This record gives sequence, C-alpha cells and structure tokens, in this order.
Amino acid sequence: MRLRLPQRPGLPHWPLYLIGAPAAVAIWSGWVGLGGMCGFGPVRILPGIASGLVVNTAITLPVGVEAYGAYALGAWLEPGTPERARRFARWSALGALALGMAGQIIFHILTALHVSHAPGAVVSLVSCMPVVTLGFGVALAHLMRSGHAAEPEPAAALPEPAPAAALPEPEPEPEPEPPSALPELAPEPEPAAALPASKADAVRSALRALGPGTAPAAVVQWLAERGVQTSPQYVRDVRTRDRAPANGSART
Repeated sequence: MRLRLPQRPGLPHWPLYLIGAPAAVAIWSGWVGLGGMCGFGPVRILPGIASGLVVNTAITLPVGVEAYGAYALGAWLEPGTPERARRFARWSALGALALGMAGQIIFHILTALHVSHAPGAVVSLVSCMPVVTLGFGVALAHLMRSGHAAEPEPAAALPEPAPAAALPEPEPEPEPEPPSALPELAPEPEPAAALPASKADAVRSALRALGPGTAPAAVVQWLAERGVQTSPQYVRDVRTRDRAPANGSART
C-alpha cells in the first residue's frame, strides 16, 4: 500500500526523513544483531545453481516486521478501508509495533549483558516472525480486496418531492335558477269536420276545402288523412259529373 501524506500548507514533508532515518538505522541494527544471536546468518540461497550468491538472513527481520507494521498502519488510517480490514489492520499494526519494540528491548538487554546467544524462548519467537508477518500481510491484502468488492455502491439519493401546491378554494356552486316559464304549446289542430257519408260528397267537400283546381292526387291524400279511401280517377269522375250540369245550364 502506498502511503499518501496529507498535503497541507505550512507542513513540509522533509522533517519526516530526519525522523525516520535514525529510527531506521536503530531498528535495522537491532533486528540484524538479534537475528545473529538467534542463528540467523549468511546462507547460500541457490546452492548448486549460484553458489556464490550469499544472503545474510538476519535482514529478513527488519524488512518483514517493520514493513508489515507500516503497511497495516496505513491500511488502518486509510479512509476508504473496509470495516473488517480496518479492524484486522488496527490490531495487527499495534501487534507489529509492540513486537518491534520487544525485539529492540531484548537485543539491547542481551548486548548490555554481553550475551552472544539468545535464550531458547527468544530464538523460538524470532524464528516465527517471518512466517507470521507473511501470513498477516496476505490476510490483510485479501480483506482489503474482498471488502471493496463486497461493498455495494451507495444508492443515488432520491430527489425530495416538491411541496404540493396549495389547492385553490372551491368556488361556491351557483344557485340553480328558477325554471323559466314553459313555452306555450302550439294549439292543437282542430279536428276536421265530419265528412259526409257518401264518398262523392266527401270528394266534393275536399274540392271545396282545397279548391276546384286541386290535383286529384292531392285530394286523395287529403281524404286519406281523414280516413276516406278513394282514387284519383274517382276524383276526376266526381269533378266531371259536377261540371256537366253546370255546362248544360250555360248552353241553355
């Protein structure tokens, strides 16, 4: 994990190098010296392949323990760290720092007492430290990765509903107007005068009512409306018979 230093005006970073440099020298020398008392020393790591490649395994103690302490401390203080990973990083960082302080105390006590070989309990503890720091580092990296993958994305905030507009007061319903006077009904047609019993007389009455020159079809319709059935030819015959006496009297 890359530690990001806060960018604040008036707080330069260069004092951190002055603080860290002597601490790194003291921690490095203490762990390397304790490692030599516990059996750590030069080892050919590739025998038969690169026999000349020799590494002093005592350097694995300061690199592993202190590097993991810084890594866990950064994960603990990182704002975006998942909660499970943050708890693990907090306790493991405190444990790594406490273990580092214990190693420095043990080394300086043994050196002050001019002891060249550490007791068996110290050797057992120091021998397990590389394995423990490796396991803690892998576990913390896994928690960091799985925690970020499992955390759901925050749901978008729903917009607050706009306040409902005040409803207009209902207007009073207009009072119903009194019903206007009903229009006067047209007078019913007077019933037609009773027609004579004779059909010829009925035709004559129709001719007097409609006019002598009315077409026979109109006379037939007029009579049918009054319940008298006749034909245009009958109307002509009646009109002819009525005109015959008139014509004879005119000749005389």
